[in-house]
Amino acid sequence: MTVDRLDRTRADLAEFLKTKRNALSPSSAGLPWTARRRTPGLRREEVATLAGVGLTWYTWLEQGRDINVSSHVLERISHVLQLDELERRHLFILAHKRHPEIRGKTTYEITDIVRTLLDDLSYRPAYVFNLRWDVLAWNSAAQRLFRFDEQEASETNMLWMLFANQRLNRRISDWEEQAQLFVSSFRRDFAQAPDDDAMVELVSALEEASPQFRSLWRSQNVHGRCQGKRSFSVDDVGVVEFNHSTLIVNAEEHVRLALYVASTEEVAGQLFAQKCDDQSAGRAAERDRKVL
Repeated sequence: MTVDRLDRTRADLAEFLKTKRNALSPSSAGLPWTARRRTPGLRREEVATLAGVGLTWYTWLEQGRDINVSSHVLERISHVLQLDELERRHLFILAHKRHPEIRGKTTYEITDIVRTLLDDLSYRPAYVFNLRWDVLAWNSAAQRLFRFDEQEASETNMLWMLFANQRLNRRISDWEEQAQLFVSSFRRDFAQAPDDDAMVELVSALEEASPQFRSLWRSQNVHGRCQGKRSFSVDDVGVVEFNHSTLIVNAEEHVRLALYVASTEEVAGQLFAQKCDDQSAGRAAERDRKVL
């Protein structure tokens, strides 16, 4: 099992480095363009030279071989590849978490106090999800917005709901832009759990089910935590804008709470004044699950 985990992380590191190298033009790195170049992007030897490392060593790193790499060298490579802060952190995760350490994992347990918190947020759509983005529980307001109870237990996963069918994403304004944010944010979580087979299986299933997800996933973009503004088309109301963010519920288990706040209190009251009496609708964690 350890070999499989290390092989996956090295492969992700290799693909990330290669993608970012190919995305750079020689001119952006201060290098001249010559007619002898057959493909866009920097050559491996150019990255190695600019980073002050040997070509053979850098080639091995980009090939995902089992070699040691220091933080100092990673900083230089990040600078040469012009990585932003999130991409730089992603590179460090891939390069430094190749050895058996405490890693992210998928959990399906939440506490009673978290369920109470969800119920108390009656005017605020909120749901709890794990590192794999399986939705573990939600309140009645979130049910109104996301319609979780229309999903099979095995499909109560936010990524699956967004990309495997159009029941949810067709109600999200600016879907193309939002789709990129969803996928690039999940990639950050994916890198934290290289030994979680369930996450690998989810990505494989989504790549098969959704050409859009496959294209976005292979772009290797990385984004921070999903937060900001998002608009939904809500039945009998129209388009409603929400501020949304995620809160950490259990850091060790990577359990988080997604919270949506309607743009005005009037809209919130109009949408979510009536609580749902069917408490079973928000108990995904208690239903049998078959991992996608």
